[in-house]
Amino acid sequence: MIFRQILHPATGCASYLLGCLNAEQLAVVDPHAEHVDEYVALAAAAGGPIIAIVETHIHADHRSGARELAQRTGAPIYLHAAADVNYVHRDLRHGDMIELGNTLLHVRHTPGHTPDSITLLGADKRRGTDEPWFALTGDTLFVGDVGRPDLYGEESAEDFAAQLYESLFGTLLRLEDHVEVWPAHFLGSACGRAMSGKPVSTIGFERRWNGALRPRSREEFVDYMLAGLPPAPAEYQAIRRFNRGWEPAAVATR
Repeated sequence: MIFRQILHPATGCASYLLGCLNAEQLAVVDPHAEHVDEYVALAAAAGGPIIAIVETHIHADHRSGARELAQRTGAPIYLHAAADVNYVHRDLRHGDMIELGNTLLHVRHTPGHTPDSITLLGADKRRGTDEPWFALTGDTLFVGDVGRPDLYGEESAEDFAAQLYESLFGTLLRLEDHVEVWPAHFLGSACGRAMSGKPVSTIGFERRWNGALRPRSREEFVDYMLAGLPPAPAEYQAIRRFNRGWEPAAVATR
């Protein structure tokens, strides 16, 4: 199995290239527009084609490279069925699985930051089990923080925070402590409030040290999540519009 984390410190973004080298089946998760060349080069160096492109949700803090990467590789783009996009893609739903040879990605719908947010629970059949040992948590769970629920507007923030509570306490915190947490952002992104500069963690570490995951009732959690939220950056609306496909993606000329 290959697993590579690609960081974009300017906006605190993390994306991933992973998959099975034996079967020559690789995926890119949460591709950033400025790193498309890097994904293609990494895949070529590893000797495996990119056969799947997965967005954990429609991002607001950076332009996605998914459509350009799809143009260059022919790989389909996968998003949760709740994603509102204007381009060809394949829908994912809770309980689906993306197979990359011996690498398995189990899809869990974890809404709250956005309605379409998913977490990918990864397993490697070569370890003799399909139990997950890592989680690509998108903007649901960060190192030191969780995804803010207000980026779709204050009118929906309370409902989204309640959904986030269920996604965290009802889904992610039921995972074993050893499961690795690989989020879509780290310090530098405005999609959370107290992110760490460390771009990887474990469920156990976050359970112990993440202030948003302290035991609370749903109502207490909602109050916590809505208190003191900074204004969303002005450019987020335009970035989300681009990532939904309402503006054309760059045409690949390489």
